[in-house]
Amino acid sequence: MSYVVDFATVSTTGLESSPVADALAGLRANEARYFKNKYGHDFTVAPASEARATIDYVHHILEKERGLVIASRPLEATSFVVENVRWTYVFYESGLAINVLYTIDGPSKRAVGFKLSDGMEIPAELATRFKFARQKSKLAGTIRGSFFVIKGEY
Repeated sequence: MSYVVDFATVSTTGLESSPVADALAGLRANEARYFKNKYGHDFTVAPASEARATIDYVHHILEKERGLVIASRPLEATSFVVENVRWTYVFYESGLAINVLYTIDGPSKRAVGFKLSDGMEIPAELATRFKFARQKSKLAGTIRGSFFVIKGEY
């Protein structure tokens, strides 16, 4: 069942199996607040079992672009279009969040972003390939993030 993320009252609903559930919930709420404040969009996630096509889309891009396979189990995902940009998110049990930003009308903005929840280690599959910058968040504590530009068409 889909779940509208409430950034005013952070909840671990759907993320309970994560060892960093509270931090991951804060990271998810941080994303929800961004989309609500910037676009007026309600950030709605679905359990991985109901979002297989969305997860497969993200995994396909990771594999084709960088040969990456994420070891952690996906817990939730979402995909939506705002202002001609397709946004896709997958939240993983390890505390990792991956988002794909993909402009629909051309390659002006196309990238994959990685965000690490506060308290989690950098996943082995990302550790040697990416450098992570730190960002403070009231909802999520310290978020570490990195990204790469998508070159192909998806």
